[in-house]
Amino acid sequence: MNAKLLHINTIGCQMNVYDSEQIAAHMAQLGYQQTSSPQAADLIIVNTCTIREKAEQKAYSFIGRLARLKRKKSHLIIGIGGCVAQQEGEKILDRLPFVDIVFGTQAIHRLPLLIRQIEKKRCQIVDIEMAADTQATEPIIGLHRETSVSRFVTIMRGCDNYCSYCVVPFVRGRETSRQPDKIIQEIRTLIDNGAKEVTLLGQNVNSYGKKEGLCSFPELLARIDELEGLLRLRFTTSHPKDLKGNLIRSFKDLNKLCHHIHLPVQSGSNKILKQMNRKYTRELYLDKVLKLRDTCSDIAVTSDIIVGFPGETEADFEDTLDLIKTVEYDGLFAFQYSDRPTSPSVHLPDKVSDSQKKERLQILLAMQDAITRKKNQALVGSIQEILAEGFSKKEISGKSANGRQLAQWMGRTSTNNIVNFYHDYDAPDSGQAHSGKLINVRIEKAFSHSLWGKPLAGASTAKGVKGVECYAA
Repeated sequence: MNAKLLHINTIGCQMNVYDSEQIAAHMAQLGYQQTSSPQAADLIIVNTCTIREKAEQKAYSFIGRLARLKRKKSHLIIGIGGCVAQQEGEKILDRLPFVDIVFGTQAIHRLPLLIRQIEKKRCQIVDIEMAADTQATEPIIGLHRETSVSRFVTIMRGCDNYCSYCVVPFVRGRETSRQPDKIIQEIRTLIDNGAKEVTLLGQNVNSYGKKEGLCSFPELLARIDELEGLLRLRFTTSHPKDLKGNLIRSFKDLNKLCHHIHLPVQSGSNKILKQMNRKYTRELYLDKVLKLRDTCSDIAVTSDIIVGFPGETEADFEDTLDLIKTVEYDGLFAFQYSDRPTSPSVHLPDKVSDSQKKERLQILLAMQDAITRKKNQALVGSIQEILAEGFSKKEISGKSANGRQLAQWMGRTSTNNIVNFYHDYDAPDSGQAHSGKLINVRIEKAFSHSLWGKPLAGASTAKGVKGVECYAA
């Protein structure tokens, strides 16, 4: 009997990536194995995002193309999960009548039961109930999890901040934190299965545990930092209003905590920040960036910015550009504002035209690109410690001076810079020679979004990692 095949299309943030892993784990209990081919699948699930209009359109575009496939394969089950599913519910079935199941962000643990019903009765199901039982929604640990050097771990869900442009509290619910022992248990399992780096996920990790009376986020980081076998620790996302001194000190005190923080600012204008309901000022934000850099001099700071929020004038936009010049971010994720259903900003007056938003975004990105290039160029000639993750996406090959075949690998610095480098493809066990190891690389070239380096022979770093001989082109 052939195994049933599952294809998952994940759209959106790291939280959705993690949720898709959980979907795969739950469906493995019903005998479903993952496939990269939608055409071969018996079950297709689209894990959607509604934070921006473009992401929602991308989901509907992909799902629309499945109608023809459904006509050819009558037994095919098509499901829509994630934030669009939570937001739209039954409306999706009106728009896409060939869809079999719509399930919300807190229904993943119920998915096997729902799919089993559809298999037996060939019915349509909508489940967007917000689960109240936090124990029932605990992730499956150690089942159907592919081996990877770097893994995500969700430590909390939902959000209580209600920024005026954001739908997260409405589609992911109120803020709830997982028990620290459960988090530690999951990370230990990941380490046992080959993970060397974990990234902790939450809409606002700074407020972890406060509502439940659990340990603080810095205390959780300290516990994870002690785990044997873990080489690196990251987290995202950090809300500026809740960034306190004890977390800032963690970048100095914890050996495994990477020197990078993603600190979304969204705007450099106090007027716009107030309309966004961000609960901090430009001055407070800059003060926290200064404290971060005073504590950890090489820390990389990245951020999110929304361009063209309702009421944003040229002066407000200039304030944002000035903030970027002042902070000199290591990287930015910048987006044009778009109205989202249920968000309060939908009703704000003085909408910025699409042409103005597009022009401002291009100006902002050009400025940040110049800053990033300058920062990357300053690293040329330096020796950086990277965690090698595997072959580069580009899979470029070449030959060394002695004629040996080389393959392009990639890794990241503690400050989250991507570094590509050549490794001897013909060497014994070349597929595992670097993966999951900390190695020293001399930076030779700098680009807008990555660096190019040469591994130093026998220069794996002194964290219990044995060096390997490297061959550079």
